[in-house]
Amino acid sequence: MTASLSTHVLDTAAGGPAAGVRVELYAGGSLVGSGDTDADGRIPELGHDLEPGLYELVFNPPSPFFRRVTLQLQLEQGHYHVPLLVSPYGCASYRGS
Repeated sequence: MTASLSTHVLDTAAGGPAAGVRVELYAGGSLVGSGDTDADGRIPELGHDLEPGLYELVFNPPSPFFRRVTLQLQLEQGHYHVPLLVSPYGCASYRGS
């Protein structure tokens, strides 16, 4: 069985979604998925048919301080949704549903 990944970015300073944010997904240093968030701040399918393993999810958020946010994820089988909440001077993430 394989894994899939979706994401979204919320600009907590603006109180809404962050559109046009570049997000990349890497496995073993190779780019396996990328996209820009839509008007709702979402990328519904950043990766699909992913083999279990270690991945890096890289966000380039609209923040004057956080220029690049990298999360390492251990994906097994099933669907994963990993949002990023960002403001000019803070960020947080969690495993969504």
